[in-house]
Amino acid sequence: MAELELPGNETVAARLREAAERGTLAHALLFTGSGDRMAAALFAAAAFQCTGKHTRPCGACAGCRKVREGIHPDVTVVQDTEHKNIAVDVIRQVRADAYIRPNEGGRKVYLFPDCAILTETDQNVLLKVVEEGPPYAAFLFCVENPAAVLPTLRSRCVELKLRPAGEAERTLSEDAQALCRAIGGKKRGSVAEVLVRLEKSKCTREGLQTLLEETYGAFAAALLAQYGRPETGNMGKTAASLAKNLTRAQIMGTIEILQNYRQQCQYNVSAGQTLGALTVELEGIL
Repeated sequence: MAELELPGNETVAARLREAAERGTLAHALLFTGSGDRMAAALFAAAAFQCTGKHTRPCGACAGCRKVREGIHPDVTVVQDTEHKNIAVDVIRQVRADAYIRPNEGGRKVYLFPDCAILTETDQNVLLKVVEEGPPYAAFLFCVENPAAVLPTLRSRCVELKLRPAGEAERTLSEDAQALCRAIGGKKRGSVAEVLVRLEKSKCTREGLQTLLEETYGAFAAALLAQYGRPETGNMGKTAASLAKNLTRAQIMGTIEILQNYRQQCQYNVSAGQTLGALTVELEGIL
C-alpha cells in the first residue's frame, strides 16, 4: 500500500509526519474546518501506531493497516448510538480505559468524530485526563467549528484546520508576505519593524488572527516544500523562499509560535500586547 495522504491538506499531512518522525506528535489534536476531519484523525492515529522506519504513517506496516481497516485494538472511535449526545458514562469509561496500557501499539488513541455532540459535562470529564493522563494516551477531536469545544479543553490541544479537497488556490495578503519576508530574511529587527507598523495601524484582534492564519499557512506550505511538494501561486512562491532560506527546525519553531498566538487570539486579548510578545518570540527564532 502506498503512503497515506490527505488530498487538499498536504500541509497538515506534512506537519503530522514531521512531528511523528521526531517523536513530538501532540497527544491532543483538534481537527477543525470543512475538510475531511475523520480522514485527518485516522491519519494521525496511524502515525501514532506506525512502525515504519522512514516515514510515519507509512501505510504499509501492520499498525497502519489495522488503523485503516478499523481493527486496531488501541484505537477507539468514541460513539454513543443510543443517545443524541454522548452520555457522560461513556466518557467516564474512556477516562478509565485511558489508564490501561496499550495492547500492542505505542499509544491508546481515542478518536471523537464530532465534538459538537459532547456536552459541557462530557468535556469537563475529559479535561483532567487530557491534561494529566498517562503519556501513552492520545486524543483526537474533530469538529467543524472550534467554538463548540470549551476553551479549557481547546487550549490543551494543537488545532489543525482542514480545507476541502480541490479548494481554490490560497493567496497571501501584503502584510502576511511582509512578515514572511522579514522572518525568511533572518535579519535582526526586521520582524519587529513589520509588527510595530501593524501595531501603529491599530491592528484589531481579528485582523491579527487573520494575519497569523495566513502566515501559518505559508510556513506549513514551506514545510511541505521541503518534502518536495511545492504549492502554486503567491503562497507557493513565499513558501519556496522560506523553505530555501530557513532550516526545518526554524520552520517548525515558527509554526509552533504562530499556532500558539493564533489560539490566543480566540480569547479577548489585546492585539498590541500580543504583537509585542510575538515580536520577541519570532526574533528569537532567527
